[in-house]
Amino acid sequence: MVGTITGAGCGLPVVVLCLAALLCANILLYFYLDALYQDTNPSSAHMRCPPQHFKIGTMTTCTPWLQCPEIRAEVRKVKLIGQGAVKRVYLSEWRGQKVALSVLSSEQYKDDFLHGLSMLRSLQSNHVVMLVGTCEEEDMFVTEYHPFGSALTIEDTLAEDRYHWRNSWHTRLQLAIDYVAFLAYLHASPVGIRVMCDSNDLHKTLSQFLLASDMRLLANDLDALPEVNRGHRGVKCGHHEITGDFVAPEQLWPHGEHVPFSDELMPDYDEKTDIWKIPDVTRFLLGNVLGSDVIHFHLFHIHAECKRKDPRLRPTALEVLTVYRSVYDSMVESQSQRVRDML
Repeated sequence: MVGTITGAGCGLPVVVLCLAALLCANILLYFYLDALYQDTNPSSAHMRCPPQHFKIGTMTTCTPWLQCPEIRAEVRKVKLIGQGAVKRVYLSEWRGQKVALSVLSSEQYKDDFLHGLSMLRSLQSNHVVMLVGTCEEEDMFVTEYHPFGSALTIEDTLAEDRYHWRNSWHTRLQLAIDYVAFLAYLHASPVGIRVMCDSNDLHKTLSQFLLASDMRLLANDLDALPEVNRGHRGVKCGHHEITGDFVAPEQLWPHGEHVPFSDELMPDYDEKTDIWKIPDVTRFLLGNVLGSDVIHFHLFHIHAECKRKDPRLRPTALEVLTVYRSVYDSMVESQSQRVRDML
């Protein structure tokens, strides 16, 4: 009897300590979630610098865009990190800061190169990689360097041990929000309604974006953003036939196999082609993490609307973005409520 009473007396403080530890852990988790889910708007040095200025890396003050003399004298190539038909990209160094130097690959694509540079200048915002400097006379420009590379690296990056804790539904849904937010910005941009033409398949679409160190998406490759002139003309993404299931129905040749493709007979289209592709891009970005199935369920209706065959019936990018942010907020509130219920 004495032994029993003594054991119970010793056990009581242990139970109290365990409950206290659990309570402290739940409180810390609550505050962590509260801080983590405060805002879905991108944070960027763009917000802290005046137009035509930049601040990258360890810089503490904003600097005007670099011009030709500064780029020639101070930007040093380190190694080639990317090459396409339009440009070569070099990891470079400027005053101790890592930057990306883009150089025209071929005179054949000079118009595309200059178009991309023009768009990069005009679309500087939280949605687009930061411009550091330009030198048109030598066909080169400098942007902020992001070591993760394009959005194609998302799976490999989040699988690394040091970033695995970020491989969650909130990180991945935020990436999808960033993607749709860029489309909403593009479709109501300072330089008109623009369409992402370099998006004929999932791989090509993802390659147009960079994965930033804070696990946010930034548009990077802006070489093919034609303008829709509402009421007058739409756009055509190139002069050759487009095929595949990824592109919107109106981008496919409408006259059947018996009629040879003709650019003159091919109807034009508008920014609603970008809307068609949203569900497929989001499916990749969400991956197969805990909670992604719940997000797919909440997005089912808006994604069905995005896949309407008649482009006029599809929602705008802004309408899709509103739904995405609402789902994010409801998921956060649901998770936070479960934590509060444990306190």
